Amino acid sequence: MSNRKLGMIAGPAVIAMAVMAGSGQLAAQAPQGRAGGAAAPQAPPTAQATAAIDLTGNWVSVVNEDWRWRMVTPPKGDYASVPLNADGTKQADTWQPSMDGQCEAYGMAGLMRMPTRLKIGWQDPQTLKIETDAGTQTRLLHFGGTGVKPTARSLQGWSEAEWERPGGGGRGRGPLPPGGTLKATTTMLRAGWLRKNGVPYSADATVTEYFDRFTSPTGEEWFSVTTIVHDPKFLNQDFVTSSHFKKEADASKWSPSTCRQSS
Repeated sequence: MSNRKLGMIAGPAVIAMAVMAGSGQLAAQAPQGRAGGAAAPQAPPTAQATAAIDLTGNWVSVVNEDWRWRMVTPPKGDYASVPLNADGTKQADTWQPSMDGQCEAYGMAGLMRMPTRLKIGWQDPQTLKIETDAGTQTRLLHFGGTGVKPTARSLQGWSEAEWERPGGGGRGRGPLPPGGTLKATTTMLRAGWLRKNGVPYSADATVTEYFDRFTSPTGEEWFSVTTIVHDPKFLNQDFVTSSHFKKEADASKWSPSTCRQSS
């Protein structure tokens, strides 16, 4: 049978045949290139491989504004600048000084305002992990719909993340910085506090964050995170803050402190 006829019989599953010298026997050769059929589909690139900015490393918060609400526990009733509605104020008034240090103060919606150090790294190629020494908390940011969304609420909730790049639409608040931005949206939160003195956010809250990295004129590496808390239960309008972190050379100043579970 001719090679031409063999090729016709094989159809799409083409097998190249060669006549072995002097024996008249046929030997199969592995398909090569296009003649061997379509190449195996390639897995889509991971969030780690396509990162718009690099947030990994050790960072320390730099408290350059709102010092009286961030560095110390404000007195009861000091809710200035938080757009609490009547229900929010009523809830805030239930706080007592004896509750200072409870883990509600380290929930996701208030955590990045804390005077804290961060360790940021990739737990896996689709999950960015943020650890804090203040309150000893761990956040996971899930890219690309990966992970299993929990059924139970927690202090850190469920965060879905994506990269926003220049020219890709962005956040609708002006041009994106070079490289782009990390956007994270968090739901499934347990009720917590925006400040250590019990200024509340509810389990209905949705928190959106934008992380931007930049280099200062002196060469120091920084990132800022803009946090938008949307809580129709306790807030009259969105509560928007911007917090800043400076990169550190290592974790030598890392000093975990735990929070107290509420009774």
